[in-house]
Amino acid sequence: MTDHDRPPIIPVRPRLLFEKTPHGDTGTAERLAMNRTGSFEWDLDARTLDVDEAGLLVLGLDPFSFDSRPESLVERLEPSERIRLDVAIDEAVKGGRNTYSVHFRVPLDHGGDQWTHIQARILRSSGGRARRVIGVVRDATAEVTHSAFVQELEKRRQRQTDIVERTTSALSRAVTVDDVTAALTGPGGLARLGADGLALGLMDNSTLNVIALSGDSLEVVDELGQGRLDRKFPLADTILSGRPHFVSSLGALTRRYPVLEPYMGQLKFQAAAYLPLVAQARSLGGLALFYRERTAFSADERNLCLGLAAIVAQSLQRATLFDEEREFATGLQSAMLPRRIHDIEGGEIAVRYHTAWSGRQVGGDWYDVIALPKSRFGIVVGDVQGHDTHAAAIMGQLRIALRAYAGEGHPPSTVLARASRFLAELDTDRFATCTYAQVDLGSGTVRVVRAGHFAPLIRHMDGRVGSPRVRGGLPLGISTDFGDEEFPETRLDLVPGETLVLYTDGLVEEPGADIDAGVRTLIHEVSAGPAGAEALADHLSERLWERWGSGDDVALLVLRRSPDPGSPRAPRLHQYIHQADPQGLSDARTIVRQALADWDMAELADDAELLTGELLVNVLLHTEGGAVLTLEVLPEPVRRVRLSVQDRSSVWPRRRTPGETATSGRGLLLLDAVATRWGIEPRGEGKAVWCEIGPAAPPTSAPMHRDARKPVKPAGGTDGTGRTSGQH
Repeated sequence: MTDHDRPPIIPVRPRLLFEKTPHGDTGTAERLAMNRTGSFEWDLDARTLDVDEAGLLVLGLDPFSFDSRPESLVERLEPSERIRLDVAIDEAVKGGRNTYSVHFRVPLDHGGDQWTHIQARILRSSGGRARRVIGVVRDATAEVTHSAFVQELEKRRQRQTDIVERTTSALSRAVTVDDVTAALTGPGGLARLGADGLALGLMDNSTLNVIALSGDSLEVVDELGQGRLDRKFPLADTILSGRPHFVSSLGALTRRYPVLEPYMGQLKFQAAAYLPLVAQARSLGGLALFYRERTAFSADERNLCLGLAAIVAQSLQRATLFDEEREFATGLQSAMLPRRIHDIEGGEIAVRYHTAWSGRQVGGDWYDVIALPKSRFGIVVGDVQGHDTHAAAIMGQLRIALRAYAGEGHPPSTVLARASRFLAELDTDRFATCTYAQVDLGSGTVRVVRAGHFAPLIRHMDGRVGSPRVRGGLPLGISTDFGDEEFPETRLDLVPGETLVLYTDGLVEEPGADIDAGVRTLIHEVSAGPAGAEALADHLSERLWERWGSGDDVALLVLRRSPDPGSPRAPRLHQYIHQADPQGLSDARTIVRQALADWDMAELADDAELLTGELLVNVLLHTEGGAVLTLEVLPEPVRRVRLSVQDRSSVWPRRRTPGETATSGRGLLLLDAVATRWGIEPRGEGKAVWCEIGPAAPPTSAPMHRDARKPVKPAGGTDGTGRTSGQH
């Protein structure tokens, strides 16, 4: 159809749009026009656009000058809006759809934009080809503006909901008051609150204590907020009145609180919300939220601030109660433990007790150090079943009873047997585990018994950690009920510089892990930790208990025997070699060789290493225990190396004459051949075989052996002091 064939479009004058019908009613076209709605018909083949007068007015086109070309409409649009319209039409026409709907902006002659909406139907031929488009066009500005307002309102409400949810989630994990302040001031704390700064103050009787401060240039708030409550300051005024105070400008703040005027130059915020913290009708303190750009608070924003204050108040009330209960629990437990540990001669002791993070649910773990006759002392670490005040009360009674039995001088096995009987006679169904040891640091003897508890760990001088096999009995209380009060005693030797570690299960129980893995971790940390008892106790607490955040309480006792390094001219080392340690013999030889190299006596290392192996093999094969190896340098006038191996056997080695095919019996012959002097000395329950390696003594009037390097030895051998060791 050509423009000549198309019927002419006769514009309707605007004044005729509102004329009445013969019956006095308004026509359909007029009703649509009054609502800024018109119609159009687009001939795709002829590329003409027929728009009624109401539609032209909606599109901002002059009814008398519009030339019916689609391009005349499109050219008026902004490029982005033109693209929006073209894409919507192309997708509908080429996609085979019969309708399309699109919103776009039309520029107005007087400036600004009008949102326009087109709803159209596509008419197609029998072959599916689009031929005509018929639709309506209307002014959608009010609708779109209202929709944008609703969207913005919904966005603000969603933001407020997010603030409440994130703050609630963060504070739900806060247990202590410190946790609450960390959640508010830590990473992301201000973002969760939707603020640029905050100050949190708690009431303490009639004073205000600012416990949290976050944001730029708020240190002045800390200075002004401390001390007694004074209504001259906004936060104190809010707390005393119990009413919130919203400040939309610094000018309004200084007018109400003139005392702040000298400090206004230090503050960078423009608005603030001062909120009382009230929980269960009790005033806890106040919360101030600061904003850099906000100039007013809407009703929704005020309600949001009040809601945040309520959440913070509830969290603080819960945390304060927890802190009070924890303080009570800690005080109760501390009152039942020794007030102080006395210094010991020949060593150092460090103890640690950590309460569980569970409010008043105190545990029954304990430690003790008991003075005994003859410069000895007893050490104990134990754990009563349960985590409540009843367990703590049982612990206090059991600790006193065990201390009394030990102080009477009973052997360790008797001490635990009587303690078990005492617990069984109490009106309780609780049992207890413990490890008890009597220690003599003069000799290094440690007699250990245990009742269902962990065996102690020993850290050697070279940092290795051993877990000696300590036989044990049933837990206290249960052993008496079962009629089995046998607590076998195990003797350990603590050489100078070695450390004994006693502990309860809270130190090795890692959540979700096997307890054996926890013990292996403890062994590693004991080996890697510092040598001193106090420093090692701190290291274990930090690396294990604090890292795991144990839900169980922990008792830890670290005993170190003082090192015996000798003097710079006469250094000394000690090493315990356990009989069940297959690597111990090789390690001892290596230690001896390294020590002599460090002492600038490497020329004696071969002989010393040979004799070390010979003496230790004799002990490990022919006695029922381990050995203590001592290596020292003798001072002037003759600087020699003295090697000593001490064991618990009272049987002395015998001199023999082995045959050519014998595989043993040459030990003393080897000593005769290599050592300058050697001998045997009684040592308490056992003996010590010693030898000296190095240059011979200066010539004297004493008769000499044909080998001028060594003094004459009597037939039975000499102990190096003129006393005959005898044939054995």
